[in-house]
This record gives sequence, C-alpha cells and structure tokens, in this order.
Amino acid sequence: MEMAPIPSETYKLGFIGAGKLAESISRGVVRSGVLPPSRIRTSHSNADRRNAFQSFGVTVLPRNDDVVEDSDVVIFSVKPQVVKDVVLQLKPLLSEKKLLVSVAAGIKLKDLEEWAGQSRFIRVMPNTPSAVGEAASVMSLGGSATKEDGDLIAKLFGSVGKMWRADEKLFDAITGLSGSGPAYIYLAIEALADGGVAAGLPRELALGLASQTVLGAASMVTKTGEHPGKLKDDVASPGGTTIAGIHELEKGGFRGTLMNAVIAAAKRSRELSQS
Repeated sequence: MEMAPIPSETYKLGFIGAGKLAESISRGVVRSGVLPPSRIRTSHSNADRRNAFQSFGVTVLPRNDDVVEDSDVVIFSVKPQVVKDVVLQLKPLLSEKKLLVSVAAGIKLKDLEEWAGQSRFIRVMPNTPSAVGEAASVMSLGGSATKEDGDLIAKLFGSVGKMWRADEKLFDAITGLSGSGPAYIYLAIEALADGGVAAGLPRELALGLASQTVLGAASMVTKTGEHPGKLKDDVASPGGTTIAGIHELEKGGFRGTLMNAVIAAAKRSRELSQS
C-alpha cells in the first residue's frame, strides 16, 4: 500500500516524552527555523518539564493520546525501558498516516514495528548537542517508511547538526560513540579545566580555555579533513611541552580508556535491545 505523504510545509511534530533530549531537539529545530514552535507539541505530568517547553512556545497537551492525535510525525523520546509499554498503550492511534520515529537507545525497528502494529517507522540516534545545532545523528528506515519520509526526517535532524544514514546493525556502536560520547567529552573538558586550575589558572579562565580548545580541535578535524593523528603530530614539537603531556596521557592509557568507554556503552545498548 502506498503511504500518504507527510505534508512537509505544514506537518505537526509531536514528542512522546518531554525529557532533555526532546527539549534539545525541539529547541534546535525552532532555532534553525525548520519548524515554528506552534507546530510542535508534547505532554508531561511534571510542571518543570511543561514549563521548559512552553518557555519557547511549544504546545503542551494534557495527554500523550492528544499529542499523537494532533501530530503527523510522532517522535518517541522516552527511556528505553518503557518504550514498549508506551507504544502499546498508544497503538490504537498509530495509523500508517502517521510517521513514527524512535530515538530510544537499543530498541530495534522490528520490535517497534511489532508493538505499533505498523512499519512506517524510522529509528534515529541523535545526541544532546542538537540543542546548539551541533548534533551527530544517524538514521535507519523501517519497512514501509518511504524515501520522502527519510528525506523529511533527515531535514528535521539535519537542521540541528549533521545526519548520517546507516544500517541498523551498526546502531549499538553508534550509540556507544556519538550517543554517549558527549558525556565523555564533558568529562575531558572538566578534567582539562581542573588541570589548568592545578597549574595556577583562575577557574573561569581555565574552563573557557578548555572548552574552546576542544571546540577548536574538533573543528580542525571536520574542516581540514586531516587525520587527527597528523594534526596531533603538527602540535607535538620534538622535546616540547605537548609531547610531554601526550606521554602522560599514554602512560594513563588515555586512548584505550576512551575506546573501552565506547565498547562498554555499545555493549549496554545491545543488552537494552535484548531485555
């Protein structure tokens, strides 16, 4: 059966789950101008969560049922452990006229489609920097999601950062890297700032330098196209300060620890998908 197209110029976007990730995506989409806040809706029982969305113009409805009924595109942004219950509860409203999207880590398309009773589903793994327009998102299309559906979601999430398409079998590793990765980098920024304070810098200056240094280094990789190993070598002069610092990082197993963090998070994602 041919799917009715989603009206790209007028569609309404609904979030089931009004947590930090949904807020980040909503704020980013509004900031980019892809959707006005009047075409976004959600629901939540917590007053602080409701106020967070209403503060930038998003419509907050009384129930999740209302969100689904009043939306053309529905994004499930709830904790992985409760996705099944939430989808099953809303199943009577999830017709194939609606495009369904899941951003829940570790939950497979085949399960989402079974619970929803339809396969017009797209799975997306974004991350929280969507709030500032710098997300790294990956998408995979379900059984009856059309190319046009994919283009619409690519535009939506592409408005808050960069979007890739990948086979769903890669999603656990993607979750471990880009889904959880911002937290690793926040730790690194905090540690760099602490190092600056330990070396005598004022806290505010140390934090500003640390965060801008990480931003600048990431931009060098993405904008120059150079391998990070070469960029590292360019900074590390013979017998200089940088190579002395790198030596300490290597003694502490810095690269292996980061690799292990990605692998551990990917493993946890697989566990969630099997539970």
